[in-house]
Amino acid sequence: MGAVSSPSRAHPSPYVHLDREDWARLRRTHPLSLSDHDVERLRGVGERLDLVEVEQVYLPLSRLLSFYVEGATHLHRLTSGFLGERPERTPFVIGIAGSVAVGKSTTARILRELMARWPHTPKVELVTTDGFLYPNAVLERRGILHRKGFPESYDQRSLLRFVADVKGGADEVRSPVYSHLTYDIVPGEQIVVRRPDVLIVEGLNVLQPPRMRADGRVGLALSDFFDFSVYVDAHVDLIHRWYVERFLRLRKTAFAHPESYFHRYASLSDDEARATADHIWRTINEPNLRENVETTRGRATLVLTKGPDHDVRRIRLRKL
Repeated sequence: MGAVSSPSRAHPSPYVHLDREDWARLRRTHPLSLSDHDVERLRGVGERLDLVEVEQVYLPLSRLLSFYVEGATHLHRLTSGFLGERPERTPFVIGIAGSVAVGKSTTARILRELMARWPHTPKVELVTTDGFLYPNAVLERRGILHRKGFPESYDQRSLLRFVADVKGGADEVRSPVYSHLTYDIVPGEQIVVRRPDVLIVEGLNVLQPPRMRADGRVGLALSDFFDFSVYVDAHVDLIHRWYVERFLRLRKTAFAHPESYFHRYASLSDDEARATADHIWRTINEPNLRENVETTRGRATLVLTKGPDHDVRRIRLRKL
């Protein structure tokens, strides 16, 4: 039987560490409202997610988040009363970070589905930072198309303004749409967010610290607007393997589409596809992970650590 690890008096820790078994017990009698069909719809390419994983890992997390939302709502009400303001509801913002191929998008989709079923958060919106990547034409003009996914490839100002407007209670906020088929921003298309109870923001670099401005001042960071953040973690060798496996699957599915940006990879042999995926990983995704993504793990409120089969093995939660 697992146990919650308790730091000794000599080594106090700001975190609570739990293994899978202890974390799963926290669901207690909370009902699971998703079906096998829901999980199949939400699962990412190559991930071995099933109802057991959802019940033992994501259901307790969604319940914990519902407590955080209720607490934040209560605190906001008290603060508004103290200031003599009308207590308008402020959206609760959750950031979800992690490497390419680690499963952060699936985590975001599962949490959206589960949280929307709790009574206090019926309206949950999910936005990925892919929509705030600069268009390919801009990246090419700047000579950084090969660094797509690195912090400098995003329109950080627009992303900050979007989340700030949602957090500020704007009636309607719009974000661009990104197509993984064409590997580019879709001209003229937008996602419209209208005063959600919860906004989930998912992306590689959402936990980046604030950047130093040219005048020496420190600007705002996206994470300044987060009420809770999750980092989906795994050993880099595992993520490398998952990335290559996903590439091989996409070669027979999305890449096979004639309009796909990666259609040229569809006809590769298995050996050629593995070599190509390995090259992309080692020259782009792994450097970005080590330099920019992995370094933000300590900024997360909660870390989900996965094992070789994509299953969450350990959970680390920052104490309040």
